[in-house]
Amino acid sequence: MKLENKVTLVTGSSQGIGQAIAIRLAEEGASVVINYRSSPEGAEETLHKVQAAGGNCYMAQCPKKGAIVRADLSSVSEARELVRESIEQFGKLDILVNNAGIQKNEDFLDISEADYDQVLDVNLKGVFFTTQAFVKHLKETDRPGKVINISSVHEELPFPHFTAYCASKGGLKMMMRNLAVELAPLGVTINNVAPGAIATPINQELLNDKEKLNAVLKNIPLSRLGKPEDVAGLVSFLASSDADYITGSTYYVDGGLLWNYQEQ
Repeated sequence: MKLENKVTLVTGSSQGIGQAIAIRLAEEGASVVINYRSSPEGAEETLHKVQAAGGNCYMAQCPKKGAIVRADLSSVSEARELVRESIEQFGKLDILVNNAGIQKNEDFLDISEADYDQVLDVNLKGVFFTTQAFVKHLKETDRPGKVINISSVHEELPFPHFTAYCASKGGLKMMMRNLAVELAPLGVTINNVAPGAIATPINQELLNDKEKLNAVLKNIPLSRLGKPEDVAGLVSFLASSDADYITGSTYYVDGGLLWNYQEQ
């Protein structure tokens, strides 16, 4: 198991891509801190699946395979507290997966300041300060670590009516590149994983609309939506020692969509 004795925090892991990542990292031997904001039931489901997957605690005397910590990452104080409580659960953190994110479908001329702030606060500010707290822990304990951000093809690809979301992911791309340089002397690597169209609960409306779904599939050379497990597999690789010399890059998991997309 590539992640044995490692402890991972996966934000937004009560469903979808985050849940799949938590399970996959547990399968590789990691202990996993499951974070949620508004779905305690989903977090409990993830915890059950993590336990079944065989994640184990890095301390032999500790029977826990996973733990749940609630936090709203739009709040800097809660982001910092999330890292503190995660360390308290297992004694350390080795890997941070910044997965939590939201989007708003609104025209540029109509979006409110409150909705703009919510998207940027979760998707960019939350990632920034969660990562800061995590890296401070690594520096204080004199250990290397890994940061993996779940971004989007829309860090690169325009997406009309989702301008705030695209701005947040574009900012995440530049933040990752900058931190790759700044954090390398500490032995900390950071990369983005950028999913395309993935079959998750957030896309349920699309999945239920055959006409819209077919239009999306025409843009995907592999002719299918991605699965959360497709993303989780890449995250597992980047979290492992196999990726120790990889930092500052974005990896697209999109079936070829990025270079074939045409706005309908």
